[in-house]
Amino acid sequence: MSASDVPPPPSLGSIEALKRVKEAETEWDLKLRTARGAATEALERLRAESEAAVRAAQAAADAERANTVLAARQEAEREAAEILAAGQRAAEAAARGDGKRPADRPDEILAVVLAGFR
Repeated sequence: MSASDVPPPPSLGSIEALKRVKEAETEWDLKLRTARGAATEALERLRAESEAAVRAAQAAADAERANTVLAARQEAEREAAEILAAGQRAAEAAARGDGKRPADRPDEILAVVLAGFR
């Protein structure tokens, strides 16, 4: 190697510039890590909130369905009781017959029994 092949020593200005570049890289790496961490935390928080919202909506829907089923069951039982009572009254009236047999009054009996279905 000759003296002309050896690179000249770096100037102090170049070293200072390299240090500033390295500091900027370090600073931006820290900012990126911080931003990624914040984004990950926000995403996890939003995911947990959305899962909680879905569970709450599902619980509300289940409760509403249970209430609707209960109300429908109570309404059906009420209608069945009315039909049975009407049938009982019709049967008692037919048994009394007022001098007529039930077979003689089928339309009247059916009208009373089926009145709850109208």
